[in-house]
Amino acid sequence: MKLDLTDTTAGDVNKALLHARRASGTPAVGMVLTMVVVIDEEYAYDAMKAARQASQEHPSRTLVVIRRHPRGPRDRTHPRLDAEVRVAADASPGETVVLRLYGEVREHAQSVVLPLLLPDAPVVVWWPVEGPESPAEDPLGALAQRRITDMDAGADPLAALELRAAHYAPGDTDLAWTRLTLWRSALAAALDQERAPVRGVVVEAEPGNPSAELLVRWLRARLRVPGEVRPSGGPAITAVRLETDQGDVSVVREEGPLATLTLPGQPPRNLALKIRPTSELIAEELRRLDADDMYEIALRGDAGAGERAGTRAV
Repeated sequence: MKLDLTDTTAGDVNKALLHARRASGTPAVGMVLTMVVVIDEEYAYDAMKAARQASQEHPSRTLVVIRRHPRGPRDRTHPRLDAEVRVAADASPGETVVLRLYGEVREHAQSVVLPLLLPDAPVVVWWPVEGPESPAEDPLGALAQRRITDMDAGADPLAALELRAAHYAPGDTDLAWTRLTLWRSALAAALDQERAPVRGVVVEAEPGNPSAELLVRWLRARLRVPGEVRPSGGPAITAVRLETDQGDVSVVREEGPLATLTLPGQPPRNLALKIRPTSELIAEELRRLDADDMYEIALRGDAGAGERAGTRAV
């Protein structure tokens, strides 16, 4: 069911949600969190699709905040809120509310979002494109237990990485880090089989890839060895090589969903190492909402960072 509200208020949106649930026979129970998606109109469709797919695993109330650019002098000052309320088949297992903010209300999105949060449920804020300089200090980010950015979607991903490192706070994470989960698992499994000490690390990736920089920082911090990123033709990360006295331990993914794992003295074997869609990355991040200490280590390249905070498992 879908309801459109023009020049409305947060209170009226709440009433529309209640009406839509009753009309469609959908109860409010079962939703485990509130997801706030902060996005421009241009990218809203893709972000909403990813959030809707992630809600199959984590039923949620999704609040999509779109700050509309003013078209005339009156629009720059006249505050207005338009909303779309979607429940049942139009919102998968949860609820979706699209909030379009005009005029002065654009600068006070938190006052619109706050009354619409599910009571006694975690809040996650996701910026699919350009995130704020300091997510934890952003008025919307301050409402959340988890703040998700994506430095790879910005104009200068490596500059965004340094910004994230400078302003990190517990609860922050980034999809550039989430994209490394399969790589980290493959490398951890390889090192379980190859006990020779690692002398150096090389990560090969397309130029400017922030995931590659995070991975090499994480490996340098955890293995306490030198490491570097070398350019390749992509896409994304194409190889990781761990140098040992017996030879390289390597994971190479040149194209497609399969990678090749090579250990010294053993025949190569194939690994599933696909590039995952955004919906899978978001679903993974929603499984745990505690501080991601490994992400902090990777950001800062400091093994002691996560240990000081109580490091969780790799």
